[in-house]
Amino acid sequence: MTNNKSVLSWIEEMKELVTPDNVVWVDGSAEQLAAFKAQAVSTGEMIKLNEELLPDCYLHRTRPNDVARVEARTFICCRKEEDCGPTNHWMEPQAAYKMLFDIARGSYKGRTMYVIPYSMGPIGSPLAQIGYEVTDSLYVVLNMSIMTRVGAKVEEVLGDSENWIKGLHCSCDIDPEKRYITQFPEDNYIISVNSAYGGNVLLGKKCFALRIASYLGKNNEWMAEHMLILGIENPEGETKYVTGAFPSACGKTNLAMLIPPKSYLDAGYKVRTVGDDIAWMRKGPDGRLWAINPENGFFGVAPGTNNKSNPNALASTRKGTIFTNVALNLDTNTVWWEGLDKNPPENAIDWTGEPWNGKTSDIKGAHPNSRFTAPAVNCPCISDKFNDVSGVPISAIIFGGRRATTTPLVYQSRNWNNGVFVGSIMASETTAAATGAVGQLRHDPMAMLPFCGYHMGDYFKHWCEMGEILGDKAPKIFNVNWFRLDEEGNFMWPGFGDNFRVLEWILKRCEGKAEALETPIGYVPRPEDINLEGLDMDIETLKKILVVDKERWTAETEEIANYYKIFGDKLPKELSDELEGLKARLAAAE
Repeated sequence: MTNNKSVLSWIEEMKELVTPDNVVWVDGSAEQLAAFKAQAVSTGEMIKLNEELLPDCYLHRTRPNDVARVEARTFICCRKEEDCGPTNHWMEPQAAYKMLFDIARGSYKGRTMYVIPYSMGPIGSPLAQIGYEVTDSLYVVLNMSIMTRVGAKVEEVLGDSENWIKGLHCSCDIDPEKRYITQFPEDNYIISVNSAYGGNVLLGKKCFALRIASYLGKNNEWMAEHMLILGIENPEGETKYVTGAFPSACGKTNLAMLIPPKSYLDAGYKVRTVGDDIAWMRKGPDGRLWAINPENGFFGVAPGTNNKSNPNALASTRKGTIFTNVALNLDTNTVWWEGLDKNPPENAIDWTGEPWNGKTSDIKGAHPNSRFTAPAVNCPCISDKFNDVSGVPISAIIFGGRRATTTPLVYQSRNWNNGVFVGSIMASETTAAATGAVGQLRHDPMAMLPFCGYHMGDYFKHWCEMGEILGDKAPKIFNVNWFRLDEEGNFMWPGFGDNFRVLEWILKRCEGKAEALETPIGYVPRPEDINLEGLDMDIETLKKILVVDKERWTAETEEIANYYKIFGDKLPKELSDELEGLKARLAAAE
């Protein structure tokens, strides 16, 4: 327990508000966590799984009305509505506090208040931040103990400082009509009520690590981004690091834990995961951009995760993991989800707690958004820099969307501001196979659309300002698209581990060791510079997925101009200038 007066004062306020029967401070010790797990099992909140097959692993189920993040109930509560921006929901702070405190008042009666001191990032790192979450849920305590660094050492580092983030979670009645996930960026405060689903109640994750942290970063010359962090070691033992931002269903987790093709492995190349979801970055003493993963675990989507799609992610779940809303195999006391293998259990319980026969049932055993919370140290390819307080230096930033047409396999931006432009126009294109319509765009700039804690126009401006701060030591910026389709609707690029071939070219460009062809949108590889050895692909196919189609991109500029209108006069001039420059280069192209 801390002696920090600002923390103790707030905890007293919370006790008075929610009136718990007991108060327990989480110290992060193995003994205390073991006791919490035993308690959660005794009350039925969690189910202990097969200790031999899944040691120290547990299953938890949420209510059917509480299975995912709820964007419509997520609010940025800043003093001026215009600071919230057109991509967020706004609520006036004082009205929000009153409503939320009224919902929370007395909600811990008969329950225990758990006080969680936690560090986002390695404890003591100059890039880390500290928070306190108050919760009435052991599930939250145990998940936060995986996803963040929790306990007494955090309080030692904080000392008497008032620089920490408040987080109040109240399960209440899990009432979807009174469910709110609210961020108060100007007050360093997060409040979540009437949910027990991880994405809404593990307040260190999107609430703190992106919505609050993006605002902190804007004001303090650093960046909080929805990005993986990946290290690539060459045969000489040199490691370069990249970050990457991808909307959902674009292969982000698979890239974060990529296994290179056999020919590269045999040559001595290695890939090391620093982070799969979030990156905090700031200028280091050497002038370069340095990054940490503020998280300590993986909160991954279970369905589709298997030994072929992502063996490293699956291996991460083999011990010390909490599974949420997956099926329970009663014969083995293990878990199962769609896509894990082709042998669904016949004697099982589905994610709602009902008997389930995977061989005959038409309903799914696991919820499509079912999750695993796994310690990052379990990952076979975790980087030896994962806990480094200094972080890692970033050579390249990669953006990517799902585009059936238009966007080539990879291209490099012309400069930093042009790279900000590339990130700002990120979008995924629907396909006939998925939606019955082709070419409809869903914009997700920098993959931050649901997670930016302030006006996205100001967010773009902050990116431009970071370029000025970093100067000629700024990372190079690239865009990738693994999803180009041929005339028959087949993927033209193999993806998965073969994406390493593109990463190789990206790093060579950063080192000045690869040529490129200048196009109106940026620099694309010469086809002969992408290594196709061992691939069932000829260079003519590669040329097709590197082509920059003038007509398609000209139409794209009109779509971008229309999209940019939502940001009004907050759109930085740098980006409108980049759009005009692209139009001019396309018009001049042959």
